[in-house]
Amino acid sequence: MIDFNLVAAPGVAADCDEQPLIDALAAVLDEAGIDRESDEVSIDVRLVDEAESADLNGRFRDKPYATNVLSFPAGARLPGLRALGDLVICMPVVAKEAAAQGKTMDAHLLHMVVHGGFHLLGFDHIGDDEADIMEAAERRVMAQLGHEDPYAASM
Repeated sequence: MIDFNLVAAPGVAADCDEQPLIDALAAVLDEAGIDRESDEVSIDVRLVDEAESADLNGRFRDKPYATNVLSFPAGARLPGLRALGDLVICMPVVAKEAAAQGKTMDAHLLHMVVHGGFHLLGFDHIGDDEADIMEAAERRVMAQLGHEDPYAASM
């Protein structure tokens, strides 16, 4: 079971269907080999504006600008519960990227949940080898969800 909490910051439009986002996270967990039958998996997703994204990115990553998704892993495992952590998704940045890359907003938002979900599970893309592993996993999940390669436009 997935406990998926979606919250929009004041003034941020949250006109998205939660179920595809939950399905995306389920696919990430399956791809990573996480058993979601024995443990409830918890994740919080906050949709924010550019000011909040820049503030958080500056405070926690020393990069004072808005970014598409920030991941704050919890890594907590209690009997029957695995708390993954929090994702903070900047809707204006995601909208700009989607338009620039010729993607729908829904597809790009879904990719941000997939990308951030892998980060919450410890995947990273700092080195080339890590990036290859993470991006391949993201491609498999997005294809499973019926979407094109999320990195095709940037290659």
